[in-house]
Amino acid sequence: MSRDPDPEREPVPEPPEPEGRIRTTGPGPLLALGLLGLVLGWALRPVSIDLKGAAPTVGWLPVLALFLVAAIIGAAAWSTYRLLHVQGVRLPPHQAVNRLVLAKSCALAGALVAGGYLGYALSWVGLTDGELAGQRLVRSVLAGVASVLIVAGSLALERACRVSRSDDENLG
Repeated sequence: MSRDPDPEREPVPEPPEPEGRIRTTGPGPLLALGLLGLVLGWALRPVSIDLKGAAPTVGWLPVLALFLVAAIIGAAAWSTYRLLHVQGVRLPPHQAVNRLVLAKSCALAGALVAGGYLGYALSWVGLTDGELAGQRLVRSVLAGVASVLIVAGSLALERACRVSRSDDENLG
């Protein structure tokens, strides 16, 4: 059942538009995800041994893939910085938002993955179960380092996407 609008009633004002600002990723979420990954990675070895009888191996392909992602994110950060702050070129809004969202998501995911690999490496410290223990330890540490580089590159990309308030006001 519908009613005709009452001409005597005042129209309801629309809520104000949000400013649309995205803050840079702070240390809190990165630390929380890193610690969560550390606990999960550390627990992976004993849980997998209980369930399957063997701990998972860490291959070279994931390690190299993480280093590749870190290099790509770092290159994107450098080119974005040069484009915006050195050359003074304005990015179209959708490209700037895409880079910022990529940076935020890679920073958060990188922190979780770094914690996971470093926790898995910690679970192998002090064990002398042969060559595989040392192999898993070294590859896990390298994957953790690559993930930390992803976080660093992502934070650099976030900061490269920042524009000054005067530039922001000139858009309107």
